[in-house]
Amino acid sequence: METIQKIPVGVLGATGMVGQQYIALLAQHPWFEVRYVAASPRNAGKLYRDAMAGRWQLSSGWGPGVGDLVLEDANDAAAALQAVQQGRLGFVFSALEMEKDAILSLEEAYAARGIPVISNASANRWNADVPMLIAEVNPHHADIIPIQQKARSWDKGFIAVKPNCSIQSYMTPLYALLKAGYEVNRLFITTLQAVSGAGYPGVPSLDIIDNVVPYIGGEEEKSELEPLKILGTIRNGQIQPASAPKISAHCNRVPVVNGHTACVSLEFGAKKPSIEEVKAIWSSFSGLPQELNLPMAPKQPIILREEANRPQPRKDRDADKAMAVTLGRIRPCTIFDLRFVGLSHNTIRGAAGGGILNAELLKAKGYLG
Repeated sequence: METIQKIPVGVLGATGMVGQQYIALLAQHPWFEVRYVAASPRNAGKLYRDAMAGRWQLSSGWGPGVGDLVLEDANDAAAALQAVQQGRLGFVFSALEMEKDAILSLEEAYAARGIPVISNASANRWNADVPMLIAEVNPHHADIIPIQQKARSWDKGFIAVKPNCSIQSYMTPLYALLKAGYEVNRLFITTLQAVSGAGYPGVPSLDIIDNVVPYIGGEEEKSELEPLKILGTIRNGQIQPASAPKISAHCNRVPVVNGHTACVSLEFGAKKPSIEEVKAIWSSFSGLPQELNLPMAPKQPIILREEANRPQPRKDRDADKAMAVTLGRIRPCTIFDLRFVGLSHNTIRGAAGGGILNAELLKAKGYLG
């Protein structure tokens, strides 16, 4: 069997919830190996295992050798460049938890030093030359990377981002309908979002136990606007957002550890599919070409459940490596045309797993190597 030379990768924000998920998911990855970890200045210089004592939140552990890595200061992009020169770093996953402007400038500092940045943060999502990728939906948006590099005089560095975790449970089903030739005019969405989406320590226990919090800062705006960029087109060196569908979102924090649920009603254009046709479109959606053989890609991106009480976070969030979207309660809507419930794992599909899949896609397209 041919031995694949793994690309050494780094995780910025390696001690946080999403950073931990990156490290756990990359433990046995066939293409990538964690060789560089960085976090806040207060942890810089510590062994990763020492910094994470009592803080590791996952049931699975980190990969071989990660515990013995010395944490770097994530604010020091020059240190990362030195790691590149030493062969310890090829690109970084950004799971930074900082003020937005600080993340924006820091990710740009890494990219300017020739280090590709695959980011979970929202800071660069609305830059018109930065692709916001869901691998199965808009892989062609990666084509803007050479334009980004030229415009910013970056050599090998670039920034690519993934969207907000709250849209994962309905974005792929929406795209599948659009791809099948059906126009969608309006979406009305209520999300029920897990506490892990707030990071660690996250929402105080007295705020969330026996409670639902009907506000998550910035989530509704992201839920309403990010799908339009994802569905947009590259024109004149920029990603131009789509003009439709119009989306109204209500975002709630609920006492669930992992798994974001979305209750969705949608209105089609003049051409309206039957419920049976919708189910056939979703169940047959294949996503990425199989010949790419991306390790994190789900075999079945959309899974349908026929039970009246599914999907449920505890029962369905881990479907297909926790990378699939599970749909249920597909039925007519008395105000619009169709309603359904979608579920996705927010810290895997919606965060670290989605970022790793984006990196795999970019490697397959020749942008990482």
